[in-house]
Amino acid sequence: MRYVSLTAFLYLFWLVLSGHYTPMLVVAGLVCSVLCLLAAIRMRTADEEGHPIELFRGAITYLPWLAVEIGKSAWAVTKIILHPRLPISPTMTVVTATQRTTVGRATYANSITLTPGTITVAADGDKLTVHALVTEGALDLEAGGMDRRVSRFEGSA
Repeated sequence: MRYVSLTAFLYLFWLVLSGHYTPMLVVAGLVCSVLCLLAAIRMRTADEEGHPIELFRGAITYLPWLAVEIGKSAWAVTKIILHPRLPISPTMTVVTATQRTTVGRATYANSITLTPGTITVAADGDKLTVHALVTEGALDLEAGGMDRRVSRFEGSA
């Protein structure tokens, strides 16, 4: 099933980027998608880490939630930047990632970094060192809301 999914994804990607739907190009896209799949199998990258189709169901709810969090955080950082006194309180904190897979921990670390005002500066096992622009951002991370959402996304919660 993973190979069929990867081929379909590559083919749809080809079609979207091509923008031309003549019979020859449609067939060429399908052939190229199959050839790319065969190359990925030979290089041993068409595995559960390279193409995690089991995360698709969780992504349907997680990605919109993350987009909203990025928007809220971007607004908060914008208000801080535009404030005449620039009320920042830079903070370093360590949070524990409760995800059971490396993909889950990487998703958590990247979600922190994607959210304006916070950045993951180091990862050591299940411990993530995070720099926050304001103390409230660090406290919000320490509360564990994002950690729980990523755990649900990966299917471990």
